[in-house]
Amino acid sequence: MNQTFKFSGLNERAQHLLKVLVERYISDGQPVGSRALSREAGLSLSPATIRNVMADLEELGLITAPHTSAGRMPTASGYRFFIDSLLTVKPLQQEVIRQFQLGLEPLDDAGEILQTASRLLSDMTHMAGLVTLPHRESVTFRMIEFLSLSDQRILVILVTNEQEVQNRIIHPSRSFSASELTSAANYLNAVYAGKDLVTIRESLMLELQQTREQMNDEAIKSAEIADLAFQGSGQRQKKDFVLTGEINLLDFDEWASMERLRNLFLAFRQKEDLVHLLDRCLESSGVKIFIGEESGYLALEQCSLVTSSYAIDDHNVGVLGVIGPTRMKYGRIIPLVDLTAKLLGAALNHKSLSPS
Repeated sequence: MNQTFKFSGLNERAQHLLKVLVERYISDGQPVGSRALSREAGLSLSPATIRNVMADLEELGLITAPHTSAGRMPTASGYRFFIDSLLTVKPLQQEVIRQFQLGLEPLDDAGEILQTASRLLSDMTHMAGLVTLPHRESVTFRMIEFLSLSDQRILVILVTNEQEVQNRIIHPSRSFSASELTSAANYLNAVYAGKDLVTIRESLMLELQQTREQMNDEAIKSAEIADLAFQGSGQRQKKDFVLTGEINLLDFDEWASMERLRNLFLAFRQKEDLVHLLDRCLESSGVKIFIGEESGYLALEQCSLVTSSYAIDDHNVGVLGVIGPTRMKYGRIIPLVDLTAKLLGAALNHKSLSPS
């Protein structure tokens, strides 16, 4: 059942008190008692009425008490209802927008743009900013060049997509003369330019296995060296992300436990869970928020992740976001993430590049 629908029967008084409680807890990180809630809410309600409403909210699973005699704090469900139904997102100040615009003006290096986006998010939120590297479903072969090195090594210069250049050294099992390398490069450039790299390699290997006796010497040598040159290229790249400002999270009491902190930083280092989570955000546009256990990962149960996908040529190619405690200031962070995604996409579209 949709959480917002589940709690839609809450009356205005209960919603207002929940909103005040969440905002107060986000502000100072301390459980909110009925007396403090009464002062903050600005309603003429008796302490008994406040306690009754809080008991109802707790029974619904929207708030909880860390200790029997303590005040109340929001649960993941409480944050979710607050964000979906009660949160007021304020427009960003013009100087903040300008700061992001200046920081994400198209640079010469796409990798630098990604680093800047992550750093800006971290600096402006004092949390951790992360940006996944853009990836493409396919890689188009443009041209290749081979240069002979010493010890039977060959330098491969491979140009893909628009202007992406990969350099690698291969070690063939036999020697190739300079003229053979030039001939192989000319053959590949003439026959396969503009085609998908994976398809090229599969086609060459299939021909080499099935019709070797019909292939001329030039095609055989080209296929042999292309097999080495294209290995690992053209496959959808292993997704990774740029993470900045994770040290900021040490400032929050949520990670006073060394075990929690160790698990969180281990998740940052191992990356698989975070990448899988971010993949879920890539499927559609707009801001998405995972609160605590909503992520499905134990290491992130004290965290919220606010994300948005960014696009190149109208195709979502990556995700950026902010990771921090569940009591983050959503009303400020949501528009920051949304703005950064739009500006990052614009900067990368200008460059039409992915980091090599």
